[in-house]
Amino acid sequence: MERVLAQIQADIKHGHFQYGQYFPTSNRAKQLARELQAANLPKMATAPSVCMDTQNTQMAASFKEIAHNWRTNKQVEWRISYKVSVDSILSSHLLPYFGDLPISSIGRQDVLGFRTHLASLRMGAKPEAGHEGKPLSPATINRITGILRMIMEEGAIQYQFTNPCLTVKRLKEPRSDIEPFSLDEMQRILSTVRNDYRPYLTFRFLTGVRSAEAHGLKWKHVDFERREVLIRETFQSGRTETTKTDGSQREIHMSQPVFDALKLMMPTGYTEDPKGFDERYVFATRNGNPIDNTNFNDRVWKPLLRLLGLKYRRPYQMRHTCATLWLAAGESPEWIARQLGHTTTEMLFRTYSRYVLLARVEN
Repeated sequence: MERVLAQIQADIKHGHFQYGQYFPTSNRAKQLARELQAANLPKMATAPSVCMDTQNTQMAASFKEIAHNWRTNKQVEWRISYKVSVDSILSSHLLPYFGDLPISSIGRQDVLGFRTHLASLRMGAKPEAGHEGKPLSPATINRITGILRMIMEEGAIQYQFTNPCLTVKRLKEPRSDIEPFSLDEMQRILSTVRNDYRPYLTFRFLTGVRSAEAHGLKWKHVDFERREVLIRETFQSGRTETTKTDGSQREIHMSQPVFDALKLMMPTGYTEDPKGFDERYVFATRNGNPIDNTNFNDRVWKPLLRLLGLKYRRPYQMRHTCATLWLAAGESPEWIARQLGHTTTEMLFRTYSRYVLLARVEN
């Protein structure tokens, strides 16, 4: 089917597409033949698709207009962080490249050319320092072309042309290996980190929450009686939002170390008036704001790993550490998946397959 579609598009591009040749038994082909005969046109030209395509090119709105309308209509479905990402992709890549082109004039070769253009870009280049910058990763390119695909689909629906992105495959994304800390490394980190950050790292190492989930945690979502932490909100890019997906909203069991760590963080007066502290963030700076990711990474995390002589790993590896420790302890994959916010065990087995097998052998 992909080969047939490619041939159809090639025929249209070169101006000799014949509808009846590809769809000889369809009612539409017979109708077109009758219309062309009535108009005294040669029977071989039984496909006004070329004319329709030319007409659509002339009448169709520009890519910029369709993109604007698509964004306006879709943004009600998006989280703020995703909206910021879409706006960045539009302003940095899609609008400069396709902006004023009629939407229906953009073909498969244009999309492939755009993808090649993205692959040639270098981010963070500093010629004066001799730094060439890094090329865009396949994941980033796929994310950008994914937005392009949705905008082109909107145009295809409005102007009745085939979305050229449909036959352009996603780039293969290399699998990145996880690098969890060992139990000994985790204990060294917790025993060495400064006292005001020890409860925070204990919570992250032993619950597997994401950075944004830890930073968005409020006291109203900490239930000491049931020994549960309710993940309902995130804090990222200076704003609090609901979690990315419904599956991310979950209840995390408090182990004893997590229970004790949160008790240490409990503000004075919380026991007498818990409702008065509902909207306060659990892990906050002195002025009450949530922990800033960049500030934590630069001022606490990186210096701590250097001090211990450990290879640098992103704070996100605390999540992987928690998952592998649970697996090593013999916890059920279904329970672990729920604690991590996965709706199924598929991602768990895909990400931690090596550790699942190791845990089964050891147990």
